[in-house]
Amino acid sequence: MAPATPSTYSAISLNINGEKRTLSVDHRTTLLDALRERLDMTGTKKGCDQGQCGACTVLLDGRRAVSCLQLAVAAEGREITTIEGMAAGDQLHPVQQAFLDLDGYQCGYCTPGQICSAVAVIEEHAAGWPSAVTDDVRPEAAPPPLSADEIRERMSGNLCRCGAYVSIVEAVARAAAETQTATSADLPQTEEAAA
Repeated sequence: MAPATPSTYSAISLNINGEKRTLSVDHRTTLLDALRERLDMTGTKKGCDQGQCGACTVLLDGRRAVSCLQLAVAAEGREITTIEGMAAGDQLHPVQQAFLDLDGYQCGYCTPGQICSAVAVIEEHAAGWPSAVTDDVRPEAAPPPLSADEIRERMSGNLCRCGAYVSIVEAVARAAAETQTATSADLPQTEEAAA
């Protein structure tokens, strides 16, 4: 009797936007295809399918990932945030609102990936992560100002066929400023500041 051929399918459980979703997938299924084809979450877009354009960017445990290069089975147990999970009910995420207010989109195809990437860019910058254009990369140096050059470098993995880059940079800068203001307002005041 010939040995049984191992199955190329597994049942996996994905934590997407705070909700657990269980499905059976071929081991070769990308996270992008699982989201779009199996879970009907079509906000994440398929662009180049080679990790070059950023249209499929999602957040995995808060960090950017191109979902076309991520296997769905490898995402099990990780926190996945897609564009559908950015807003809090009817309240848009500050990045979404800034893209809307400043026309950070044209055709809109790349916008979900741009927004997911921008959310991570703002968090990476606030955490002090340097970029290729950061002048002082010493760990003790304060994060550099989130200048247009910094934003362009940090967002360089996301392409926009329509060329809405000027508005995208403005939107990221506005959302970062609003996030920083909101974070500062939430910090407890010292006695000196309160006096």
